[in-house]
Amino acid sequence: MDELDGRILQALQNDFPLSQYPYEIISDKLGISCEQLMTRLQLLKADGVIRRIGASFDSRRFGYKSTLAAISVKQRAIKQASEMIDSFSEITHSYLRNDRFNIWFTIIAPDDERIEKIIEEIQSAMSLDNSQVMNLPMKRLFKLNVSFSTRNYAVPQKSLTD
Repeated sequence: MDELDGRILQALQNDFPLSQYPYEIISDKLGISCEQLMTRLQLLKADGVIRRIGASFDSRRFGYKSTLAAISVKQRAIKQASEMIDSFSEITHSYLRNDRFNIWFTIIAPDDERIEKIIEEIQSAMSLDNSQVMNLPMKRLFKLNVSFSTRNYAVPQKSLTD
């Protein structure tokens, strides 16, 4: 990853234009061709630096509920658990952690019942007991600006299923 890749990532995170042709606007601001921008984006995605480009909405304003959940699975079951977790469209993020609870994920669903159903399905499919599953619903909102720095960039993390 070079300095231009860093500028591209910053533009995507902090200054994405609401336009019919956003990538043309971004490429103009960066002083590169749209084709060069798209090529770089494809490479960043292939390298696991970019997982997804899309809007992030305040799901609470739409009446949705959310939770942070975690499961504890044996090393040999991580791939299977990851595939199970990734099969739910309501799961927006999943992370592998080096801890007893080694897979963490967020769920956004229309109601608490759907969240519980998803967790129960994962628990059942993975044959987990209650001590291997955590559901941590939000009690109080602390909103942080999630903008990832491109300085001191190291090796990109792959998604759980890569």
